[in-house]
Amino acid sequence: MPGSAPAASNPEAVLPVIPTALVEVDVVERWGEGIPAAVPVADIDGEPDLETAAENLGVDTATLRALDVSGKAGEVRAVPLSEGRLGWAVGIGDGEPFRWRTAGGELARAIRARIGDSDGEGADPRDLGEALDVEYVQFRLPSGATSELVSALTLGVALGEYHFRVSARPTPPRVRKVLLVAQPGEDVTRLRETARRAREWASATSVARDLANAPSNVKSPAWLADTAAAMTGSVTGLNARVRDEKWLAGQGFGGVLAVGGGSSRPPRLLELTWQGSGDDDSGTRHVVLVGKGITFDTGGISLKPAEGMEMMRTDMAGGGAVIGAMLAIARLELPVRVTALVPMAENHVSGSAYRPGDVVRHYDGTTTEVANTDAEGRMVMADALGYAVRNHEPDLIVDVATLTGAMKVALGLRTGGVFSSDEKLGERVRDAGRRAGENWWPMPLSEDHATDVRGTTADVKQAAQGPGALMAALFLREFTGELPWAHLDIAGPARADKPYDEVVAGATGFAARTLVEFVAGLEE
Repeated sequence: MPGSAPAASNPEAVLPVIPTALVEVDVVERWGEGIPAAVPVADIDGEPDLETAAENLGVDTATLRALDVSGKAGEVRAVPLSEGRLGWAVGIGDGEPFRWRTAGGELARAIRARIGDSDGEGADPRDLGEALDVEYVQFRLPSGATSELVSALTLGVALGEYHFRVSARPTPPRVRKVLLVAQPGEDVTRLRETARRAREWASATSVARDLANAPSNVKSPAWLADTAAAMTGSVTGLNARVRDEKWLAGQGFGGVLAVGGGSSRPPRLLELTWQGSGDDDSGTRHVVLVGKGITFDTGGISLKPAEGMEMMRTDMAGGGAVIGAMLAIARLELPVRVTALVPMAENHVSGSAYRPGDVVRHYDGTTTEVANTDAEGRMVMADALGYAVRNHEPDLIVDVATLTGAMKVALGLRTGGVFSSDEKLGERVRDAGRRAGENWWPMPLSEDHATDVRGTTADVKQAAQGPGALMAALFLREFTGELPWAHLDIAGPARADKPYDEVVAGATGFAARTLVEFVAGLEE
């Protein structure tokens, strides 16, 4: 079990069981009698379509009116059915695809709340009827259901009741499977394949959430690397190599070693490789994904404020997204060659911690003036980017990181920023995000500040004065070898303090499914 690796700093810690089990989703042709049912309710010009919903549930419209069913997107009402069973009326608003993600997420949370958590609290599960024995819920799709609709709904129901808990035993979803029931005459095979791909997106997102949510007394760099490597064992064609601190020192990974030098738990580099599903890879494009893997970030000597520091266990969310994406890329057997690099370190405070004013030599030989030890993410990623350019000769590079607080100020908590040296590459990333239900915004890679990252006592400055997110991106660009490159700053949307759409509080897994869909788009 991947979650069974020892926790070096706390041998008595109860380890999380990873990966978390998700709700399964499938598309079927027939409505099942006696199975707990959910139906969509559209809001048409401010009036809910109660007639259709009532017919599908087998109740009268007066019942729905009494329950104040409005059709507002994400509004879920429990509806008593015959023989003591329970159903749900789920608002979809105007029916646009993204509304279905909201509807699916709220339905999943409503079901969990109705049944209760695994400790036995909550309503009597018999409220759902005898079908609870097989733990199914069915959801009636509308006529002409599109791929976008089914993808969005699948993401919502699969991820909306995600529940991470550190426990000696798995925490299964309250409902094992949601059956999306197609209307007569629909292309069920097409919709089923759509749901399968969206389910892989959800799985990638869930793995990223699991790794980011894992507590840092357990999540040392070694644990994170070994856990990720163990998960690849069941995925044909996906290979993992874990490099330890001795290898990193021998190879000259000065940025990773500097950041990790203040911790008693040494750094690691995780390298995942997927050769693509084709028989001949001579014409296959090679993509390198780089993810920031800071397992806990105190800020080092440039210490962070205590308030909110507990969420710094999620500072490896970019690395988690890359790991989750690689698992899904391989399971989907995408015909694109992909290498993933996740440099992992714990940024701590001690007598061996690196200092402001230090000069560090990176893997590619570039030297950096350190100004702020809390700008540690770019230090470890610089090594990985240089290693990628020199050893893997990729066609393009995409990196992902919770890199700058400035990005949270600029874009808020639900949108990621895309910096890119290639306009078409940045556009492809954003388009992939739209298809996968993640919001991105293009950020300028302004040449006006390019000379500001040049150093005086070293080649480059780690934290030059200027717009924070831009300066970090320009620093990273120095290590990309002028290859097509996109930098994704997810400092805002990587964490959530409350549920929305398919997101729950805690780590969100943001960027994982964008990466999967981006790589899938390179087939074209």
